[in-house]
Amino acid sequence: MTANGFVQIALYCAVVALLVKPFGYYMTRVFNGERTFLSLPLRPLERAIYALSGVKEDEEQDWKSYGLAMLTFSLAGFLALYALQRLQAVLPFNPQHLDAVSPDLAFNTSVSFITNTNWQSYTPETTMSYLTQMAGLTVHNFVSAATGIALAIALIRGFARRSARTIGNFWVDMTRTVLYVLLPIAIVVGLFFVWQGMPQNLGAYAEATTLEGGKQVIAQGPVASQEVIKILGTNGGGFFNANSAHPYENPNALTNFVQMVLIFSIGAGLTNVFGRMVGKERQGWAIFAVMGILFLVGVFTVYATESHGNPAFTSLPIDAAPGALQAGGNMEGKEVRFGIANSSLFTTATTDASCGAVNNMHDSLLPLGGMVPMVNIMLGEIIFGGVGSGLYGMLLFAIVAVFVAGLMVGRTPEYLGKKLEAKEVKMAILAILILPLSMLGFTAIAVVVSPGLAGLANSGPHGFSEALYAYVSATGNNGSAFAGLSANTPFWNTTLGLAMWIGRFLLIVPMLAVAGSLAGKKIVPASAGTFPTDGGLFIGLLIGVILIMGGLIYFPALALGPIEEHLAMRAGSLF
Repeated sequence: MTANGFVQIALYCAVVALLVKPFGYYMTRVFNGERTFLSLPLRPLERAIYALSGVKEDEEQDWKSYGLAMLTFSLAGFLALYALQRLQAVLPFNPQHLDAVSPDLAFNTSVSFITNTNWQSYTPETTMSYLTQMAGLTVHNFVSAATGIALAIALIRGFARRSARTIGNFWVDMTRTVLYVLLPIAIVVGLFFVWQGMPQNLGAYAEATTLEGGKQVIAQGPVASQEVIKILGTNGGGFFNANSAHPYENPNALTNFVQMVLIFSIGAGLTNVFGRMVGKERQGWAIFAVMGILFLVGVFTVYATESHGNPAFTSLPIDAAPGALQAGGNMEGKEVRFGIANSSLFTTATTDASCGAVNNMHDSLLPLGGMVPMVNIMLGEIIFGGVGSGLYGMLLFAIVAVFVAGLMVGRTPEYLGKKLEAKEVKMAILAILILPLSMLGFTAIAVVVSPGLAGLANSGPHGFSEALYAYVSATGNNGSAFAGLSANTPFWNTTLGLAMWIGRFLLIVPMLAVAGSLAGKKIVPASAGTFPTDGGLFIGLLIGVILIMGGLIYFPALALGPIEEHLAMRAGSLF
């Protein structure tokens, strides 16, 4: 750990914090239907979209209709993307003449991109045509992110409204998210990426002759347009197999910093949207503080762990002193261009924010360093999280925390003036418990059946970690993986696809039920028995509840992987 590394982390945190209020102010106006500086050019287009699609802008939906619209849209997107992959061999914009995607891989990829997971069991540059990348994957990077934001706004309305039967209109929320939030930023930053050297073309792959006289095929294509929304929408799913470790997806230190800021910008800004829409901006800052504290604990754990060398290499002649740890730290799998501090930031940010943008680095992390991204995803990526999903996941934990506080003070728990009764607490607990059931259930199956074991490159704790991380990442809609896992088989494609469905939709439905129930409640004036939810006491309680629930649900299984692997590596028994 170096002073330069601390400065880089501090600068990143400062920039993200400075963006919270302007992003929050702007998005609040967008979702309240108020005029913004983009209304003049975009409002006619928005109206035209409603007219063509038959959407009545001023007609709102209850939580069941809102959820049905979301599920219908997701199903249509799944079918369209599946068909596009299966037919890509006979469709245009395929200069490399790539074959149709296999049925099981097309299923996995379609589920992956509609759920904002963007898991990739394939090598993109040798599997997907330009048309599939643009009209399929890039489009779903926009709309799946917009869906997550719309759902978060629906839950916020549940807290903000009183005696209401509706929580908004899904079609309107999603349209405004794409038009006013995602698309303008994507256009501006996409052009910046092209300026910095990121490819954006439709030409065939280039062929080069190496110094040794060999032939090398250099993949290119519409990279910048996909890269920017992959990062901004916390999607993952890059144009190249190496994702943001590839120099075409991340040309230099400036683009690396911009990408890291984009990952957190909307998720952090939504905390301010929450505070503004419920009429208590301090509530938003309290949620932001919880996310920030958990993020800093994670990033400094990874940084401290990876700054030390690998103890398994001490017997090798790497450094001058026999038995000494590597002076430069554990650089295995790291971006040499950016160093351990930036690699630690990127790894923690992408797994906090549902963005598998550094797919293959996790397998090269030391065990405790690898445990941080796994824990982040296990908790539902509530640390800023995927756009929208991080906030509504955190609010579900807040409901549980306030319920615990209500038991402490001996009265009906209240949050933002809404009494939390049996229905809301049960739905919140159900949404939270769905995640471990999928993560641990599929892992248990994979490590005892032959098709599952065949995909693992390692045995023992590390092999178990590969399987556990895969289902944690799929269920948590993250999309990153240990590089040692060979997931492009019918077993892994199918089970991971099912895990993505469960992690997205079986969490959303009870969450929307909570939103609908809260919207119908009256505001109860605060009293002497009301637990304060905008100060340090609430922040500490919420962090405590998150850690306790995470420990009770996940840590027994987690101990079988990274923790035992860490002990084994210290003892040298893995090598």
